[in-house]
Order: sequence, then C-alpha cells, then structure tokens
Amino acid sequence: MAFDSERRNTEENIMAKVVKVIELLSESPKSWEEAAQNAVSEANKTLRNIRSLYIKEMTAAVENGKITSYRLNSKITFDLELSRRGK
Repeated sequence: MAFDSERRNTEENIMAKVVKVIELLSESPKSWEEAAQNAVSEANKTLRNIRSLYIKEMTAAVENGKITSYRLNSKITFDLELSRRGK
C-alpha cells in the first residue's frame, strides 16, 4: 500500500512540471543585452511564470560601417499552470 502511494506521488511530481517554449525576435539600438531584456519585458506583459531566455541567434544591422541595431532570435521558457479540473 505504501509503495502505491509513493509511486502515485512520484508520478504526480513528474507530470506536474510542464513548460512551453516560444520563439521571439527582439532588437535594440544599444546592445544585445538590452534586446534580451526587451524580449523578456514584452513577453512578461502577457505570460506568467517565465523561467528562462535562450539566445538562439545574434545579428546586427550595419549602416555606413556602424552597428545601428542589435537583434536577437530567442526562445522564452515558461511554466504552464496546472489545470484545476480533475483534481
């Protein structure tokens, strides 16, 4: 009996953690760091539980030999909220 209860608790803990990943493009006239913060700040307006930002690609726009824009292709990871149904 204790084994079944322990197994069920372990399965619940494993299944409780589900994350979603979305891809974002962002830019800044100042730096890649600011472009990263812009991505997180914008995503935070509509998403809850943001956990990480993965930088997939970094590029820059150049005009007349000078960088004019820092651009990122990134992925944001956030936790999905558990459904209240079925509990």
